[in-house]
Amino acid sequence: MEFPFFDEHFPFFNQFILELVEAYNAGKVDSWDKLETRVKLFFTNQVMDTIESKAPGWKKMASYSDGITLTHVTCVFLGMFMLPEFQALSAEQQQIAKWIILFHDIDKVHIQGKKDMMHAFNSAVVAANTLPDIGFPITSKYHELINSWSEYTRQAFVLPNGEQWPRPDNKKLPKIISGIEQMFGKNTPADLITKTALLHISLSVDPFYVTPAPLTEAEIRRFIGPGLLPLIKVMQLSDNEGWSLFEPEIRKRQRGDTVKAYERIQELVYAPK
Repeated sequence: MEFPFFDEHFPFFNQFILELVEAYNAGKVDSWDKLETRVKLFFTNQVMDTIESKAPGWKKMASYSDGITLTHVTCVFLGMFMLPEFQALSAEQQQIAKWIILFHDIDKVHIQGKKDMMHAFNSAVVAANTLPDIGFPITSKYHELINSWSEYTRQAFVLPNGEQWPRPDNKKLPKIISGIEQMFGKNTPADLITKTALLHISLSVDPFYVTPAPLTEAEIRRFIGPGLLPLIKVMQLSDNEGWSLFEPEIRKRQRGDTVKAYERIQELVYAPK
């Protein structure tokens, strides 16, 4: 299926990441401070306006905590470009993966002391509402479903006794995922982008990170198909990179834990139904 390529819509952003990769490998970007300096120089008001025009919510995401999420997302891009798993993807899958990174935290609220455990679901809603405007194909059901689906997905949370912040309600996932497939078609680029944004913190791959609402093995078998598997794996490996690129011991440990976790996830995905 033909779909918009990230590189064609954001050539300047893609080039910036390529330059960051070169600088990182040359040891010229070897700390968070140096990375943040480059991020602030690159993301001028004009650049921010251009991205916002195609990805509404980008500027709001970047406004929290002096741009911490903007720096993180940039670092996720940087880490992804260097991953062997990303390099192993097809050209089309690499383009899809770039759109995923752009949208995965676009509705994340970063406030000191607040845990935004719903940001994956909320970011998926932004993606689903935005992708058609960029040029991603939709089905005849899209306009009929998008408003009710968006509201349902944003309200798909629980607040367990004693907890201060809501977390995803996985009991709502069958209807949410069915809606994505009805609006975009199963395994289409927009379907895969939206699903990966939705589920990118739903797979428990790091014993040191508390997954807000981890999928059970039965849910993994139901919701993670062969088309989604390599993309969500790259997403989670890249997300790790986004926090650990300058901490080699943590980076090595996180990668090892995530790769090992995905060995089991892959077994589940390819197990006979």
